[in-house]
Amino acid sequence: MALVTAFAVAACVSDADNSAAPPAAGPHSAHAGGSSAPPQPLRAGERFADLRMAEAYTPAPPEGGGSDEYRCQVIDPGLTRTAFLTGTQFAPENVAIAHHAIVYAVPPGGAAAVRRQDAKTPGLGWQCFGGTGVAGAEVEEGDAAWVDTWAPGATETLLDQDAGYRLEPGSLVVLQIHYNLLATDGKPAGPDRSAVRLRLTDGTAQTRELETWSVDAPTDLPCAADESGPLCDRAASIADVTKRFGPDVGEMADRQVEECGRGGPKPGDTQTCDHEVEAPMTLFAGFGHMHMLGRALKVELNPGTPKAMVVLDVPRFDFDNQRLMKLPSPVEVGPGDTLRVTCTHDAGLRKRVPQLKKLPPRYVVWGDGTSDEMCTGIMTVSPRKS
Repeated sequence: MALVTAFAVAACVSDADNSAAPPAAGPHSAHAGGSSAPPQPLRAGERFADLRMAEAYTPAPPEGGGSDEYRCQVIDPGLTRTAFLTGTQFAPENVAIAHHAIVYAVPPGGAAAVRRQDAKTPGLGWQCFGGTGVAGAEVEEGDAAWVDTWAPGATETLLDQDAGYRLEPGSLVVLQIHYNLLATDGKPAGPDRSAVRLRLTDGTAQTRELETWSVDAPTDLPCAADESGPLCDRAASIADVTKRFGPDVGEMADRQVEECGRGGPKPGDTQTCDHEVEAPMTLFAGFGHMHMLGRALKVELNPGTPKAMVVLDVPRFDFDNQRLMKLPSPVEVGPGDTLRVTCTHDAGLRKRVPQLKKLPPRYVVWGDGTSDEMCTGIMTVSPRKS
């Protein structure tokens, strides 16, 4: 997998007029935990930029029943100069229905695709799940950055002061908000106009520029022993994914098998893949990304050797709390090193997760939908010259 630049996005406070401070989050019916803590004090050279959704949005239950809606909203911060992002904090307005949220940053090259998606979708924003749902603005393809994830009780994600994402004018912020209407029996529960606070700095000659390296593994999860149906066939499931998301996504299952050096798919709960480090870099942080059948994810450095080290361990994956985790200390890697990602999924969760209960059983492969899966370790890194 190629090393891809992780663009984040920010605005100088004077650049935008949507500068209302994010409201404090309160108790939430779907999660344990209290309100979000205030951000840490600004460090030397830093400033805050506060952005808010352009309009309030009132979520509605999906057609066919259910109590969950995943909605992407775009914010144009009106950037005028480059900066570095060193911290992020999402703040929901309607805490009664905001279940969790993901903050994406789309660089200028993907902005037009995001605007087209927003324009062609009725209402404010568009339905999305797992990613932005916009070709040309997805994290896995290196076209956008997964900047932060919020769940009730979460505090500011604070990066090292001398390391941050390079921010370019012309970028957009996309907020993916999971609204849960369970407390209102699936009925509309008022509007929401959430906000996000960005911590910015102009940087210095010593500032390390952060990028993202996504290391993934195939997903080849058969139907459970007590399940049956036409989509329990791998080829039929891949054809269904292709129909829903196009050939680029549909070809991913077989492409991953080939990239991981396998002679063919190996159906099972646990999948793994090795990725060779091709250039010197420093690992600073990471998080795991799967969907609703995910159980555990791990990223190891040089497994099976005297230099073996676990750099990311998520023993109990929680789709609603995919938090960036800073490594205890930065780890230096380079050519000759290997990162191995391992994911475990559980088809039995299909009968327990509300969003999946009414869907037909399927052989689960890589895809963007609620019933599809992913296995990705997303590492925050900084290239080194030597």
